[in-house]
Amino acid sequence: MTQTAIIQIGVFALLLCLLAKPVGIWLATVMEGQDAWYVKPLRPLEHILLRLAGVDSQVETGWKAYAVAVLLFNVLGVVFLYGLQRLQGLLPINPQQFSGVPPDLAFNTAISFVTNTNWQAYGGETTMSYFTQMLGLAVQNFLSAATGIAVVIALIRGFARKSAQTIGNFWVDVTRITVHVLLPLSMLLAVALMGQGVVQNFSAYQDVATVEPVTWQQAKLDHTGQPVLDEQGKPVMEKITQQKQPLAMGPVASQEAIKMLGTNGGGFFNANSAHPFENPTPLTNLLEMLAIFIIPAGLCYTFGVMVGDRRQGWAIYAAMGVMFLFFAGVTTYFEQAGNPLFDKAGVDQHASSLQAGGNMEGKEARFGIAASSLFVTVTTAASCGAVNSMHDSLTPMGGLVPMWLMQLGEVVFGGVGSGLYTMLIYALLAVFIAGLMIGRTPEYLGKKIEAFDIKMSSIIILVTPILVLGGTAIAVMVEPGKAGIFNPGAHGFSEVLYAFSSAANNNGSAFAGLGVNSPFYNIMLAAAMFFGRFWIIVPVLAIAGNLAAKKRIEAGVGTMPTHGPLFIAMLIGTVLLVGALTYVPALALGPVVEHLQMLSLK
Repeated sequence: MTQTAIIQIGVFALLLCLLAKPVGIWLATVMEGQDAWYVKPLRPLEHILLRLAGVDSQVETGWKAYAVAVLLFNVLGVVFLYGLQRLQGLLPINPQQFSGVPPDLAFNTAISFVTNTNWQAYGGETTMSYFTQMLGLAVQNFLSAATGIAVVIALIRGFARKSAQTIGNFWVDVTRITVHVLLPLSMLLAVALMGQGVVQNFSAYQDVATVEPVTWQQAKLDHTGQPVLDEQGKPVMEKITQQKQPLAMGPVASQEAIKMLGTNGGGFFNANSAHPFENPTPLTNLLEMLAIFIIPAGLCYTFGVMVGDRRQGWAIYAAMGVMFLFFAGVTTYFEQAGNPLFDKAGVDQHASSLQAGGNMEGKEARFGIAASSLFVTVTTAASCGAVNSMHDSLTPMGGLVPMWLMQLGEVVFGGVGSGLYTMLIYALLAVFIAGLMIGRTPEYLGKKIEAFDIKMSSIIILVTPILVLGGTAIAVMVEPGKAGIFNPGAHGFSEVLYAFSSAANNNGSAFAGLGVNSPFYNIMLAAAMFFGRFWIIVPVLAIAGNLAAKKRIEAGVGTMPTHGPLFIAMLIGTVLLVGALTYVPALALGPVVEHLQMLSLK
């Protein structure tokens, strides 16, 4: 790994650490209803929205009512977004006159954006109107992010409260998160992005002259749109020369901001953050990576503030940080090492080392290998899915890292809310295992961890592997699934495994090279996204309600400290052990085999 790469990773980690505390305090202040000077200006808007919705901010609910509200809110979001896409051709602000989205694709996309996955089986600039992008996709970027944060706040209340029957009010939590956190941060980031050249307009697509004419051949079509055939029954080819290229426009910066801050990841353009209109400069690249992690990192500190022991928040942050630095280093190392087959292809050692420092395939020359590898790690550690390079072009081991990061449950900072609540579930498992080892009833933050908590935790840990491994197995067995695999062998298997890992863990990035815009994949991946989101949220809320009802007990002589190096090491070990036991056999069939094949040909 080069010195430049080490500096980039170090600077990013330092900036994130410096921002975690102020953002965490801000989040805690907002969610505890305090009236600090930086919260007061938007309190009137919060009160107006709650009054219009008929919600009393002083009334709280138990976990069951909270879970029902979450499910109802998100199901209505799916219905609304599905209808919006189907009626797109009849709606305004559609300068390219895009027609309605096909039913299976609209269904997949609606669930994708509502579950904070933002899996895209379509090209944004060739499928969605400006109206759909703004009122449908961008709005769900806010609401799905707010849902995740609300759920983790409810879980934190479960740890913080004692003998309580309520964990908060979902409608109040979502409103506060949106008004006080997501909207201000998004507006600030959008302005910064526009200042760097990110597009923000309502113009029709612009035709510009290319530097050189582009010539290709294609089948000649008759008036019905069918190929014209010659006497031998073969298509008649015609030569096409194009001297203009359409450049897509649109309200990009506003969607880009919440796409990153909400760890959504859905790009306005098909190339996502590799597109110069979404991510034009190294500065925007840095800002977008920080935006992905800033709220998840801040929530760690919020956790410490709300439970009354800030060391607990720093312990969780430290566990996430150590794993992030390790995985970022591994990805960068393998991408900078490149492909050893270049040596065998008649390239001398010196020329091989000048292959832009390693594997440049699929990467933007504007960013290079180090910044691209860092982005790969950030976006898959979090449940973001935004990309500034083609993940399908990563080296086998470089591609294994983002795949496994998703499969670990995206607990390395993770999505807004979802990363922390999943990591806290691992913390419960860690103290449970430690308690078994020393023969004591496990405790975490003064709450006894009992059978119900572990049963719910087991469901949370097992749901996504069932969806990922089960969905992958079905896809590589049935004809509709195999029909979408364009690359045979280990890499093709990796593409399918990556797709289901991304969907079930609500990431949204893709390996590409897999034809997923078909009824089979649209429905299968939609099911993985929906159950991967809500089959975890409901047990998390059940644990929150159960913990809130318990009394807090004082730490005794035998209580294991959960803020020191030993606990951090145990937490990291639990995450990695569960992930390895679950997914290593599947990874061995994909990227590991591909890596060994590459080395065998050297």
